[in-house]
Amino acid sequence: MSRANVRRHVLLENKVLKEREKTSSPKHLKRIYPIGLHKSTSSLSLSLSSSLSLSLSENSYDSSLTDSSTLDQKISAALRFIAPTQRREYNSPVAKVVQQQISQAQDTNDGELKRCNWITKNSDKVYVAFHDECWGVPAYDDNQLFELLALSGMLMDHNWTEIVKRRELFREAFFGFDPNKVAKMGEKEIAEIASNKAIMLAECKVRCIIDNAKCILKIVRECGSFSSYMWGSVNHKPVINRFRYPRNVPLRSPKAEAMSKDLIKRGFRYVGPVIVYSFMQAAGLTIDHLVDCYRYSECVSLAERPWRHI
Repeated sequence: MSRANVRRHVLLENKVLKEREKTSSPKHLKRIYPIGLHKSTSSLSLSLSSSLSLSLSENSYDSSLTDSSTLDQKISAALRFIAPTQRREYNSPVAKVVQQQISQAQDTNDGELKRCNWITKNSDKVYVAFHDECWGVPAYDDNQLFELLALSGMLMDHNWTEIVKRRELFREAFFGFDPNKVAKMGEKEIAEIASNKAIMLAECKVRCIIDNAKCILKIVRECGSFSSYMWGSVNHKPVINRFRYPRNVPLRSPKAEAMSKDLIKRGFRYVGPVIVYSFMQAAGLTIDHLVDCYRYSECVSLAERPWRHI
């Protein structure tokens, strides 16, 4: 082939390549989106070109198009204009509840935190603190579980406010509710506690707490810990309820009845289904804060953490 023919052949190939480039996507778009754009439909290409002309510059011959970094930013803006990025929404029930509680944490009337309806402006500060810091928080310590079980048993004669006010006295009298020490208490200690007017605890209740401590030690030898036994009754996962009104909160539950039956079988006293359910509420085995209470989302968050025996 002569030199003239070679030159003519090269010019012809260059002409064909230029015509192909005119019909294909712009080079700067190919550099950013090398795969997707050349497969788009004609309508999308048309809207893309018109959007680019609006978003990039009013003058298509603007010299700023030569700046690659600025050009990339303008192209990205144009593409967002065509197909805005949709954020992924997490539609899990727990996420919705948490978001709802965060938005409703502040009472619009007086600016105070929303609590369960049984907490009123006239409620004792000690009882409010118990609601905010303890009630419904999952407890895994043996001593703490023993304490809450004993305090729940006192609900037969007293309310939570009266019990919580004397909580430190109970801890001092029962050695911090250490079952190993309580199980060894004798007649002298029983008489001292029963005669203490500040504690206001009948002798039969004192003996009941001591007997329950002995039963706990048997469970520890069998199951490794009292915590492991208690949490095993709810499959090591708190029961999360979604009650909106106080009338929806039950006094007992099937799990409380089953737990009560087994505790009585093991020799425990003052552990009826109602008392056991009150214990489950206090120890966080069941979450019964009302859904519009600010503590609900916090206790749910604690309840959904992987259970670990401490």
